[in-house]
Amino acid sequence: MSASRFIKCVTVGDGAVGKTCMLISYTSNTFPTDYVPTVFDNFSANVVVDGSTVNLGLWIQQWIPELRHYAPGVPIILVGTKLDLRDDKQFFIDHPGAVPITTAQGEELRKLIGAPAYIECSSKTQQNIKAVFDAAIKVVLQPPKQKKKKKKAQKGCYIL
Repeated sequence: MSASRFIKCVTVGDGAVGKTCMLISYTSNTFPTDYVPTVFDNFSANVVVDGSTVNLGLWIQQWIPELRHYAPGVPIILVGTKLDLRDDKQFFIDHPGAVPITTAQGEELRKLIGAPAYIECSSKTQQNIKAVFDAAIKVVLQPPKQKKKKKKAQKGCYIL
């Protein structure tokens, strides 16, 4: 087993999408039943992935439109949260007009933003919660090879 190294994992996204629940679920194996916006304290834990020990620092920030501007080259793991709601008929009765994102839509967005992974998870059921953070660690330990492209000035924005 190799020596421990520090990896900072910042979780970003719009309000009420499940960032705090995902981090609480990962770090405590429990699902918070009361909604309290962004109550997760920054957290650090030693984790072993593929034989490598890392000190994983977890942070939450609201969505930052300038993410690519201020952190160019930092890998992004695209996460679809609240997977358990996709098949929850009562949720859609209570929230008319709500439409779940499909796996295909998530994969399409992953390709569009150049993320190395798209993972759907449920903090409530723990489904794929560990996989989200394992993927984040792996993309740092074994970064994907960058495709060489001619640099073009990009005009536009990302809407996630």
